[in-house]
Amino acid sequence: MNFTYIKLALIVSAVGFLASCNHNFDRIPVHQQPRVEFAPNMYHAESYEPVSVIDDSVNFPEGYNQMPGNEGFGNLKLPVANTIKRGSTPYHISKDSLEFAARTLQNPLVLNDQVLAEGEVLYTRFCAHCHGETGGGDGPVSEKLKGVANLSGGQLATVSEGHIFHVITRGKGRMLQHASQIDANDRWKIAHFVKEKIQKKQ
Repeated sequence: MNFTYIKLALIVSAVGFLASCNHNFDRIPVHQQPRVEFAPNMYHAESYEPVSVIDDSVNFPEGYNQMPGNEGFGNLKLPVANTIKRGSTPYHISKDSLEFAARTLQNPLVLNDQVLAEGEVLYTRFCAHCHGETGGGDGPVSEKLKGVANLSGGQLATVSEGHIFHVITRGKGRMLQHASQIDANDRWKIAHFVKEKIQKKQ
């Protein structure tokens, strides 16, 4: 007998629960009290446009979308002062100090087959379009942009891995810096690959 009452109570509870989830306002035309929103900031989130910021609240109050606490800097949150992004390593050698970088920087990665294989993938992805698959400075971009460095011969055949790392990081001549596109460890992998696979093949 008790089991029957329990089943009946569960059925009534389930029906009541499902009825409470009804969103058909035609069936419930009059609301004496507003429904409860458990996470209103999720349903009605205030979005901030990162590109077209309207910071004039006097003349355009309806379009004002400046993020509070970020006045004057758009809507991209700035990093906290004197902090370093997780996983990044500060690089304080200036672009003009190539000789110093070439002389002092040492590749921290152990040279092995896996590092060379990853370096080859990275070189193909980021470097081959300019420097060519074999490093001869004959990639597709070189047809339009003259002066691409030949990594496989000449003066660059004897440069250090620190030199290569610094040039990738800071840029040199027509080559722009790639520090924002390529992680520091990946730059070292490319340097390993250039020295071991491209230059030692010549």
